[in-house]
Amino acid sequence: MASQSSSPSSSESSSPAHEPVTDLSDLPPAWSGRGAQAWPGVPLLVALALWAYAMRHTDVSMLDDYGLVSALHPAFWAGLAVLTTGFWFTVRDARRPAAWSAAYVLGLLVMERATQAVLYPTPLYAWAWKHEAVIDHLLTAGGLQTADQVGDMAVYDQWPGFFAAQAALQRLLGVDSAAMFMAWWPLASSLMLLLPLLLIYRTFTEDRRLIWTAVWLFYVANWVGQDYFSPQSVAYALHVGVLAVVLRRFGRSAVRRGRPRQAVWTVVITVMIVAIVISHQLTPGMLVVCLLALCLSRRYRDWVPVVTTVVIFLAWCLTAALPFLSAAMPDMIRSIGDVGANVETGYGATPTGTGAIATSWAARLLSGSVLLLAAVGVLRQRVLRHRAWPLLLVAAAPLPMFAASSYGSEMIFRVLLFMLPGAAFFAAAALLPKVRTLAADAAAQEAGDRRATGPAKARRWGIGTWVPLAALLGGTLAFAPAYSGKDRINYFPPQEVALVRQLFDQAPEGSLVVAANRNYPDAYASYWSVDHYWFLDDARSHVDRIVRSPAATLARDMAGVERPGRAYFLLTQGQLANSEMNGQLDKAQLNRIQRSVAASPRFRLVAENSAGWLYVLKQSGGAER
Repeated sequence: MASQSSSPSSSESSSPAHEPVTDLSDLPPAWSGRGAQAWPGVPLLVALALWAYAMRHTDVSMLDDYGLVSALHPAFWAGLAVLTTGFWFTVRDARRPAAWSAAYVLGLLVMERATQAVLYPTPLYAWAWKHEAVIDHLLTAGGLQTADQVGDMAVYDQWPGFFAAQAALQRLLGVDSAAMFMAWWPLASSLMLLLPLLLIYRTFTEDRRLIWTAVWLFYVANWVGQDYFSPQSVAYALHVGVLAVVLRRFGRSAVRRGRPRQAVWTVVITVMIVAIVISHQLTPGMLVVCLLALCLSRRYRDWVPVVTTVVIFLAWCLTAALPFLSAAMPDMIRSIGDVGANVETGYGATPTGTGAIATSWAARLLSGSVLLLAAVGVLRQRVLRHRAWPLLLVAAAPLPMFAASSYGSEMIFRVLLFMLPGAAFFAAAALLPKVRTLAADAAAQEAGDRRATGPAKARRWGIGTWVPLAALLGGTLAFAPAYSGKDRINYFPPQEVALVRQLFDQAPEGSLVVAANRNYPDAYASYWSVDHYWFLDDARSHVDRIVRSPAATLARDMAGVERPGRAYFLLTQGQLANSEMNGQLDKAQLNRIQRSVAASPRFRLVAENSAGWLYVLKQSGGAER
């Protein structure tokens, strides 16, 4: 039942939007009779058993263009379907303890976010390995360094919050590398979001069905992949946490309850804002626009949170982050208004192959469906539309960021991510019956509208039950291809990890590593002492010269490395997958490059295995090592 006391505006207006409301009408229980309280555990246990069976019978050694989707044992999909169905018939019964809904959501997180950690023997994502290298640098260097010392990687030293915290955690746990735990980071970062999401949704309703369905949809629609081992994952959780505190403790009714308590919450959000600002470049901007949007609502016209965020953000930008911003500002200014950069196509930016295209469409359809459901919920649920107007503002606030920057052609994904808390709430409202005020409910009964009795009640087992279930099931199943359909790019087998580590174990200081692209593990290892050159980042004309005459062109590009440094050429499985699936060079072209280098007297094979090859450019004048 929607809260009369927890809603900040419940005592401010007598308009219909703020009248006491019923729950989302009386739905028939999914189970009844003796032992009904325990029955929700049956589909939950069955689903987890099917998942465990699938984990034991899934082979990830030969991924195709569909990534993990085609490799998963059918029991996984059956388990996901059982879990979703069990959740729907559990959550829609208001008399069912909320602990069952929580258990199903935790089961969903295990099946969504722990599957890859269980199946893959090495952590996913080249960017996660890059972040591990930054932590290693902090532990090695013992402090922050400038662009003169570490080049473009100095940007991480200018936003060191996440990396410093992880370095401390690594020391605390006594592990040699963050790779020991970063495979489980998607599950951990998703769990960090659970409490702030519950706090946000409980601000606007106490109906457990709406709250837990919104949480479920949030996790299902969060396929963007920013939950991996990254500053964004923690900054986003803190962002949602700040919104939760502001929505619950900075409304007008909360302010009237006492300034001393308000000061305590100001300190709390200040700590979280500082952690966001020193960890990530984009999230503070998103937080500012969300807090500004809240000020459009009379219930949250409190300027303390937004002023605090702006002051801290500007202070950091004008001090620690100034070197990076001074160099990047001209490009940032030029990108303002360039909305087309968010849908960039062409060389290296267009998915190729049936699997990559199918994955792209699955992600689009999933996000589009949730946003469409949210629009339906806004239009259909008039009471919620007014009661949760601040949450609707927060959902819409990130949209102007499209015009602010392309953020490396990723702004569209980040906008979707920051819209999700609000969008999931209204999408859940679209799947559940209409909310009515008590006055409207009484009037309907006086008019003879007995919807909760007789044949009408029976009909609720029809379209009102099965259509929402079908929508929920479709979205839940679509998460897997949207989230893990590109695992052929993101997964690096142990042989590839071993080959790259062999390279960096022997590369002297001042060496150069040449590769097709940066999609391989430890691509940034020893970045403070070893240079890198990824030739697919060059203009297409130069890439074409490499394809026409691989060994000769690469030898010229790699020349000039002074002793004791060496020039290495590395070609791996991850680079091949990334190049093929992003429309750069195909397998035949990259194999031609490898064969040319192998046949050239200018190169010597250092190591090879099933995941790739490592060559060194022979040095003239002196014995070859």
